[in-house]
Amino acid sequence: MIDQFINFVIRPPRADYNPDQYLWEKEFTLSGRTYKRQDLELSNARGHTLRCSHYLPSPLPQDTLLPCVIYCHGNSGCRADANEAAVILLPSNITVFALDFSGSGLSDGDYVSLGWHERDDLKVVVSYLRSNKQISRIGLWGRSMGAVTSLLYGAEDPSIAGMVLDSAFANLFDLMMELVDVYKIRLPKFTVKMAVQYMRRVIQKKAKFDIMDLNCLKVAPKTFIPALFGHASEDKFIQPHHADLIFKSYAGDKNMIKFDGDHNSSRPQFYYDSVSIFFFNVLHPPQTSTSSNKLEKYYDLGDLKVSAGMDEILLYEIITGQRSACTDAASSSSVPPSIPTKKPVSKLLYEIAPFANVVDSVVNENAGLCSDELSNLQGKSNGQSEECCSYTSSNRESWGRCSSLGGSDEEYPAECRAVDNSHEMTLKAFATPLRSIQQKSPDPTKEEKKKKKKALTVPKKLKGEKFEKLEAFSKRLRHCILRRGNHQRHCSS
Repeated sequence: MIDQFINFVIRPPRADYNPDQYLWEKEFTLSGRTYKRQDLELSNARGHTLRCSHYLPSPLPQDTLLPCVIYCHGNSGCRADANEAAVILLPSNITVFALDFSGSGLSDGDYVSLGWHERDDLKVVVSYLRSNKQISRIGLWGRSMGAVTSLLYGAEDPSIAGMVLDSAFANLFDLMMELVDVYKIRLPKFTVKMAVQYMRRVIQKKAKFDIMDLNCLKVAPKTFIPALFGHASEDKFIQPHHADLIFKSYAGDKNMIKFDGDHNSSRPQFYYDSVSIFFFNVLHPPQTSTSSNKLEKYYDLGDLKVSAGMDEILLYEIITGQRSACTDAASSSSVPPSIPTKKPVSKLLYEIAPFANVVDSVVNENAGLCSDELSNLQGKSNGQSEECCSYTSSNRESWGRCSSLGGSDEEYPAECRAVDNSHEMTLKAFATPLRSIQQKSPDPTKEEKKKKKKALTVPKKLKGEKFEKLEAFSKRLRHCILRRGNHQRHCSS
């Protein structure tokens, strides 16, 4: 039983795959642009050959440096796990590098070390990219073992621009103690620690590392790279408190996103959107003519002009619908609303600030809209984590096709464009809160009116929170508006 557990730690099931079947093609198209998969082999310090793939635009832009995100897979994973990262990052002019760590996939090596030796493999990849004159900033995206690998390496290389850490464990010894209970290994309690010490010696002999040294809590306080933490709330393998401990001790700029699911479940769409925005902000990819306008509009609503891809009536209708959602007076009429006066969008958004909290609970599950929980990326100055909840979890085959960032109108497939086929559908996404809104009585008393007026008043101490929510709402509003504009251009072409 103990030997089986040791193999479970350092020799989990190994991915054996055909690159031509499970990776992106040698040449493929995303969002109307052509990309290529460049396969290569690197050697680590122990003499193991690492099988790698680099996803790049084809052809590469002349005299333009592109950032790169290195995807670090989990203990039973391989570079095919980076297919999702390619979908969401390539359209934003961010290249993606994937590798099979030593002991994983098609690379050499017999054992994994849950981040200890993988850190050296990652160092080899970073050195290779640094020598590539076409690569600018470098980011890391790790999941499970890959998240620990990224954190251990990031503590040694402050030049890394940013890290996404999904399901990292705080330290391996505590994790092994927890797994003994989770997987109900039949050992008397007084012998568990003795058994773990025995496993420590065996692992040290076979895999050449000490499980006591694998402790993220030792490196987190001295790591200052901007980091986005993610963890599934129902993860039984690496429980959420591991991420909480690392997050609390982490010294750099940080944000936390928690979502529904377990350790191996597909991540929800809003999480991938958050990752995309995070890397866009820390890597500063160059803006091409096909994507610059769309990305700038996504991040800054400002005083929206009609030329942004929608008619002014729809904008007023969305904002009017937002107001009416809180007063339960929304009209189902399809007649466009009259516009007595034209006001800047920023002023209109300011006027609906008291109602911005409604946006946090808005969702349209059937339409598959991306969640408004992108506001979690903004974080708070006091360093507290903010928990997100996913409303729907997209499967691995479909999530990437609905990415909110990209370089062309083709980025949004039919199922995503369908949500913008009418003003009524757009309003439904903004004006249908999950929590039921009580209807007003036909003849409210003065006391009731007083209470309602008081409830709509925003206290001064909540003003900062109100504007944070408003900023998040403005981003989401721009996203919806631009998607409608894309849909209109698609239909007219």
